[in-house]
Formats: sequence, C-alpha cells, structure tokens
Amino acid sequence: MLLIFNPALTAVDGKAPPHGAQGPGHVTFAMAAAEAPAWRAWLGEQGVAIEREVAWPGGGLSLYFRDPAGNSLELATPTLWFPEA
Repeated sequence: MLLIFNPALTAVDGKAPPHGAQGPGHVTFAMAAAEAPAWRAWLGEQGVAIEREVAWPGGGLSLYFRDPAGNSLELATPTLWFPEA
C-alpha cells in the first residue's frame, strides 16, 4: 500500500502527527510498455493531464502527471532501470 498525504490536511486532523511531503513529491510506478496506450486513455478519461511523456535515450518510457495535492506521479517501463527487461 502506498499512501500519499496532503500535509496541510494532516495538520488539521490532530489524531496523528502531521505528515506528508512539503513541496511536490515524486513517486514512480512500473508499467509494461504495451500498457502505455491504455494508461494514456484511462488518465484522459479521469480528467488527468499527462504533464510530460519521455522516451528515454537509453530505453524506457515515462508518463508524468500530478495527483490532487500536486505530487508528481510517474508511470515508467522497467527498461528505464533494467535495459534487459
């Protein structure tokens, strides 16, 4: 499970100590290259704009978009880190 918090809201609740990134954070999730078109379509259907798409010179593809708190989320093919994947 991955939880991404809006730190301003956690400071108001008071049940737990305030937490969350100050300023935009960044998280990457792996996707298969063949899934990129489906992810583009699904994000568009949800009203989420793809901020940037990068075809990396060494191999791999990244799709960048933002969550409601402004954090940068990335979907990337494993070949970005593991060229043989």
